[in-house]
Amino acid sequence: MVVAISEAGFSTGEVLLSNVTWETLEKLDVDLAGTGARLTYLDGCVEIMAPLSDAHEEPRNTLGQLLEIYMRQKNIRFYGRGSTTIGMKELAARKEPDESYCLGQRKSVPDLAVEIVVTSGGINILEIYRRIGVREVWFWEDGLISVYCLRLNGYELVNKSELLPELDLRSLEFYSRMADQYDAVNAFVQTL
Repeated sequence: MVVAISEAGFSTGEVLLSNVTWETLEKLDVDLAGTGARLTYLDGCVEIMAPLSDAHEEPRNTLGQLLEIYMRQKNIRFYGRGSTTIGMKELAARKEPDESYCLGQRKSVPDLAVEIVVTSGGINILEIYRRIGVREVWFWEDGLISVYCLRLNGYELVNKSELLPELDLRSLEFYSRMADQYDAVNAFVQTL
């Protein structure tokens, strides 16, 4: 399979390709280096996302700051992994989380992955994370957080984080929606 995509082709949205081998995925990764495009892969399907917009990056950054401040204030040892690519050929799955964290100690697989949803994609992200073994996945969409915890049969939607059970998710949502990031982070600190 030969795919030619110019940098200009990534101004908005995403492209979904099927019947893509892992080797072609790796070639796409090299070919698209420097474009800001992100690749998600599951069972021969690859989704190529356009460079991330302010509508994605601002809440991602704010939520990441809030979460890290909470963990520091509560003396929860964590290691931020950011959007480090996780997955492997043997799993036929690969993803770059928007934010990810190992709790307690550094690990090859993060305990928590955070996804900021601005547009809906065509690949089952939870299936990718299930194969990789990420214990908890959060989706932030329109200022609301959905938490999924890994079980034997897949992910279960839950009311609160099992990794951070004392964290008030409604408070986190509130501060993540504030228009001014600086004010939001400072106000959140005052509540801790």
